[in-house]
Amino acid sequence: MIRPTRVAQLVAVSAAAALVLASCGSDNNNNSGGTTTPTDSSTPPATAGPLVLGALLPQSGDLAFLGPPQFAGVQLAVDDINAAGGVLGNPVKLVKADEGDGTPDVASGSADKLLNAGVSAVIGAAASTITLAVIDKFVGAGVVEMSGSNTSPALDTYDDKGLYFRTAPSDALQGSVLGNLMVQDGFKNVAILARQDSYGEGLAKQLASTLKDQGATVAADELYSADATNFTAEINKIAAAKPDALALISFAEAKKIIPGLIAKGIGPQDIQLYLVDGDTADYSKDFAAGTLAGTKATFPSSPEADPSFQKALLKINPKLKDFTYAPQVYDASVMIALAATAAKDTSGEAIASQIVAVSKDGTACSTYADCVALLDKGEDINYEGKSGPVDLNDSGSVSKATIGIQLYGKDNTYKQIDTVAGVLN
Repeated sequence: MIRPTRVAQLVAVSAAAALVLASCGSDNNNNSGGTTTPTDSSTPPATAGPLVLGALLPQSGDLAFLGPPQFAGVQLAVDDINAAGGVLGNPVKLVKADEGDGTPDVASGSADKLLNAGVSAVIGAAASTITLAVIDKFVGAGVVEMSGSNTSPALDTYDDKGLYFRTAPSDALQGSVLGNLMVQDGFKNVAILARQDSYGEGLAKQLASTLKDQGATVAADELYSADATNFTAEINKIAAAKPDALALISFAEAKKIIPGLIAKGIGPQDIQLYLVDGDTADYSKDFAAGTLAGTKATFPSSPEADPSFQKALLKINPKLKDFTYAPQVYDASVMIALAATAAKDTSGEAIASQIVAVSKDGTACSTYADCVALLDKGEDINYEGKSGPVDLNDSGSVSKATIGIQLYGKDNTYKQIDTVAGVLN
């Protein structure tokens, strides 16, 4: 159950101890779509051809475990959109591509593939680092890029020409929630081990700031190379600091780091371990039973799982074990389609001009079909998504979100035990 009282507690998260968190660079209004009014219904369509939607998501690399739920989320959204009549009378075409993890560079070629396919908008990339690597390609082509899982604060201030959006909250929120959680759990001497990239550094910085604001000591704050294969030096430094808790900000390399922590006597059964969105996964086949029992984790999540939504995702991919970011990706896909409908135009620039508008301040609706019916009547809409409120601010980032608190059991899988709400200006 979501706890509204935690909003007041989160007010104490930042330097001034306030729950309403200012996302980095939110005063920089790069996304001009934030103040655009919906296109008048009498305006003839400028580009009313079929909407071609790209999906740049991980099929390989360190984030491959996040690919299946996100691909399923996009596919389900496209199926729902097309079942409701498509966009401007035409079915949406979906083109899928692999973003990889940057080692080697797969995303650049995949971005070219999507552009050659004539996409007007792209869902992805999943990793903030990959988005930063390819965003100029899409911006230069006038294509919208909208991620359901990017969390780096650096994307709030990027010069995206008003073409980048996201339905996942900045790590200004997740870092604050995680820091508060660790202190509330009674830990005062905390270590941080994080990837040295825009994602890891940004989240680690916010976490460290929150811990210090809450009176905790950051015993060690170690960064490791994103393409490292050995983590002994960093683990030794963490062990030497003798922390009472550790936050691990990683991707799939957690499968190598956690055994190293155990070998050094600072594993999850020795000190409290916390994971984040990049490494919260089903480890039932990776570790011996009980290895992660008691480990906690955080990632953006709706207050309560929607069984019908998960059932629909399983019809798309019966092998799904995780549903992380599937709701956010679904919502991003629907919002792109609604923006094209509102603009009566499937070009990237037209879609960008309406995405913020369809996300807030109008009549609430929660399905593509219902929202389109309102748009057809000339009404402004406020799309309420599978991931919850998706009100976007002028930088194109979601301004309201909830972070789910997860707990691992003896089977090395996790369940959500709580959520914390927050607002990012």
